Amino acid sequence: MGGSRRFLCLNCKKSFTWKQSKLLVAFSDFQDFYNFVSNRQNRSRLIEVRHQSRKTISKRFQIFFKKPLTSGQVWKVIPPPFSSAWVYSVDGKWLRRQGVILIHRNVTNKEILWWSWVSSESYAAILGDLISLTPFFPNKPAGVVSDWKGSIRNGVSQVFGITPHQRCLAHVNRDIKRSLAKRSPLEATQELRRIGLAITNIKTKQEKKDWQLWLSAWEMAYGDFLREKTYYHDPETRKQRWWYTHKQLRSGYRILTHDQESLFTHLSHPLIPTTNNGLEAINGDIKTKLANHRGMQYPQQYSFVSWYLTFSKVKTGDDLKKLWDLWVSVK
Repeated sequence: MGGSRRFLCLNCKKSFTWKQSKLLVAFSDFQDFYNFVSNRQNRSRLIEVRHQSRKTISKRFQIFFKKPLTSGQVWKVIPPPFSSAWVYSVDGKWLRRQGVILIHRNVTNKEILWWSWVSSESYAAILGDLISLTPFFPNKPAGVVSDWKGSIRNGVSQVFGITPHQRCLAHVNRDIKRSLAKRSPLEATQELRRIGLAITNIKTKQEKKDWQLWLSAWEMAYGDFLREKTYYHDPETRKQRWWYTHKQLRSGYRILTHDQESLFTHLSHPLIPTTNNGLEAINGDIKTKLANHRGMQYPQQYSFVSWYLTFSKVKTGDDLKKLWDLWVSVK
């Protein structure tokens, strides 16, 4: 009871109790945890430096895992810098079926703005985060770059109103490769793949016009493939079914023609980048770090990612001390 445990001495057969003392942590433990999460030192190195057992170090780290700081709390002590004109981006890091960590970023200053753990990248989740974020913004973003999910588009337009929104060309490139096989026997597929992959090389409005003419020439030459249908007569139901013969070709074509102007927003707004690669790189780094620490339960994984994003704001030793004072003050 009360944290005490009873033991029996195997030599003298006498029993005794030992009350487990409350494990206290200091700023030095917080520094070790920062080095661990930031991958500056692994557990083996910390064992050598601190002359403590792995179990002791894990117990001290467990205290921080149980009480991560939220993005709103961190903002109050280390507010991200903003320029007069800046670009907003958002993307999610999925923890399998346990939900997604939404990460919001200032692309211009390369600063993480906000993060949250939600069930999906739904409109309600995006809108909820943006409503929580906007009171902190000194001014409206000059543009947005995203992977063009409907939930993101609707959430951004609801909160920011009419704002230039660039569709990430890296995602377009990836979708084209997925839809249009590299070694397809159809010349139409190979040609459309070349057209799709060339979109990342467009830097001027004249190059955009040339690219659109190239796509129009493809449609004139191979447009019949998009409308070709396959029919099947079911002898049991005596009904005839049909489907488009070249579904993947239609999919690739739609990627390049649906909301086409969103592919070229960057030509009219040079501040907006063509891709969301900066945030994608952060997601890739998170994936690598979680793989290096396999065995964590999903709540602990979220806690780890939350601390990783928190520590990404640390630029000086004073910033780390501010986070420590904040963590101590939070009950």
